[in-house]
Amino acid sequence: MSGLVAGKSIIVTGSGRGIGEGIARDLAAEGARVAVADIDLAAAERVAAAIGKDGGEAIALRVNVTDRASVKAMIQATVRAFGRLDVMFNNAGISKAGQFLEATEEDWARIMGINGLGVLIGMQEAAKQMIAQGGGGKIINTASIAGKVGEQIATIYCASKACVISLTQAGAEALGKYNITVNSFSPGFVKTPLWDGLDKDLISAGYRDEPNAVDHLAKTKAILGRVSTPDDLVGATTFLASSRSDYITGQNLMVDGGVRLI
Repeated sequence: MSGLVAGKSIIVTGSGRGIGEGIARDLAAEGARVAVADIDLAAAERVAAAIGKDGGEAIALRVNVTDRASVKAMIQATVRAFGRLDVMFNNAGISKAGQFLEATEEDWARIMGINGLGVLIGMQEAAKQMIAQGGGGKIINTASIAGKVGEQIATIYCASKACVISLTQAGAEALGKYNITVNSFSPGFVKTPLWDGLDKDLISAGYRDEPNAVDHLAKTKAILGRVSTPDDLVGATTFLASSRSDYITGQNLMVDGGVRLI
């Protein structure tokens, strides 16, 4: 078996579509054994089947990242299938655009629950497994350019992704003594189903009167002048999962085409 992550046992949450699917497919192509985990089991099964068809090794699991028992069950199923857990990608996330003064308690609870608490639980439970089995490990969290600068059109989402970056730093400090590294990466404007939903939110909130906001934003705000796809991210994500990143921890890697230079 060859590849940057050959033989590694890796979980990717939220990998039934979008960025997570791209991460999972590339990891498998580079030799990893991948647990494709998503709240939508049918979507996870589709991705796992596609990986198998391409010659990779994957299992599909349902997970609710806000439910600790569900996360524990996901990790246990992965260890049963692959023998251990080497890398955990806390990628599952949601978003909602809208006016600052219209953000609600319900929006806060839902977005922060998945994007914030879900990442914390995933980090904790993955770390417990890695400590118990020995040998260290890697935890990688999906942040965002939204976590670097708060913007009124996505107030709670920005707060949730800033939370991810802070959790990454705190986790790195806490887990370094176990040889567990913790890093995050921040995509920019990525053409995924999540952005299709944001387009609708932006129109509903009166910020735009036509679709394809992601294309417009990328062309005007990214130095590279184009929207990205999950394929633009996997060089960074597979690197973070590989032994080539062993001396990197507590960092947030910007993979945004030059949108945020901070």
